[in-house]
Amino acid sequence: MNSPPILELQAPASVAELARQIQLMIFKGELAPGDKLGEQVLADRFGTGRGPLREAIRTLEGRRILERIPNAGVRVVKLSVDDLEQILMTREALEGMACRLAAENMTLREVKDLRACLATNAKLMTKEGLGAVFRDGSQDNDFHSRLVKGSRNVWLANFLCGDLYALLQVYRMKSARTGDRLSAAHDEHLEILDAVQARDPDEAELRMRAHIQRGRERLLDEANSQGQTR
Repeated sequence: MNSPPILELQAPASVAELARQIQLMIFKGELAPGDKLGEQVLADRFGTGRGPLREAIRTLEGRRILERIPNAGVRVVKLSVDDLEQILMTREALEGMACRLAAENMTLREVKDLRACLATNAKLMTKEGLGAVFRDGSQDNDFHSRLVKGSRNVWLANFLCGDLYALLQVYRMKSARTGDRLSAAHDEHLEILDAVQARDPDEAELRMRAHIQRGRERLLDEANSQGQTR
C-alpha cells in the first residue's frame, strides 16, 4: 500500500471517526480491494493509537468491507467473480423492487429534493471528482439510498442501506470510474427519477434494473480481464 498523505486532525479521533475516515479511503480508491492495511501507517496518518484504530477496523469488518486473514493481517475485501456477480444480481432485483415502490410512495417534495441533489452531485463531480460526493460518508446525498428509503419498505432499506451499504458502495464507485460510465450513470439516474416522478412503477423498475445491469457488466468484464478468480 502506498503511503497516503498525512491528514492532520485537530484532536485524537474517535473510533467512529476513524472508521469513517478509513471507509472514505476505500470509497475514494486510496485503498483498493485486496489491499492490506498497515496499522502503523494509518495510526500515523490519523494521529491515534493502535487501540482505537483496531476498534475502528473491527467496525469495518462488521460492515464486510474489511476482512481478517489468519497470519496475514487485515485487508480490504476482494470479492471473487462469482461472489461479485451474485451480490450485484441480488442488488439489481432488490433495488428494482425498491424503485417500483418509490414510484408509488415518494412524495413530490422528496422527488424534487432528490433532483436537486443530483444536480449538486453533478457539479461536485465535475469540479472535484467522484470522491467529493461521498467525502462526508453520508447516505443523505446518495441517489440510490434515498430512492430505497423512499420505497417506505423498512426491510429493503435495512438490507440495502444497512449491512451491505458499504460493500456495495465500494463496487458502485469502482464501476463509475470505468470509462465514460460516470456521465452515463448520471443520465440514467435522471431517467429513473423521471419515471418515479411520473408515478410509473413498471418503467421505474425497468430503468433501475437496466442501470444496475450495465454497471455489473462493466465490473465483471474488468474482473475477468484481470484474471480475477471465480
